[in-house]
Amino acid sequence: QVQLVESGGGLVQAGGSLRLSCAVSGTGFSVNTMGWYRQAPGKQRELVAGISSGGSTNYADSVKGRFTISRDNAKNTVYLEMNSLKPEDTAVYYCNADVRGAGYYTLTGQGTQVTVSS
Repeated sequence: QVQLVESGGGLVQAGGSLRLSCAVSGTGFSVNTMGWYRQAPGKQRELVAGISSGGSTNYADSVKGRFTISRDNAKNTVYLEMNSLKPEDTAVYYCNADVRGAGYYTLTGQGTQVTVSS
């Protein structure tokens, strides 16, 4: 069974930094694109950043220059380094992983709360 576990998040003051991690574990699988989404209260879920298995990245305009997504393919882990955090970054952050195992499917984490105080 392939599982996805997120860690990180928490409460930070504006201007501070946080790091999120997301690891996919199990046997007999490979991970393609991984990414982070977020959903603030009353808003739709939006893509924050994505990274391909080859390392190509894309970011939401609102986080460009402040957030950095990276991955360790050997560990099937993706990271989101968040700097210069703003109150508007407050949301539940979800990790996504496109997995190839018995078939192709997407795993989504349980979400981790990021709260930025002003």
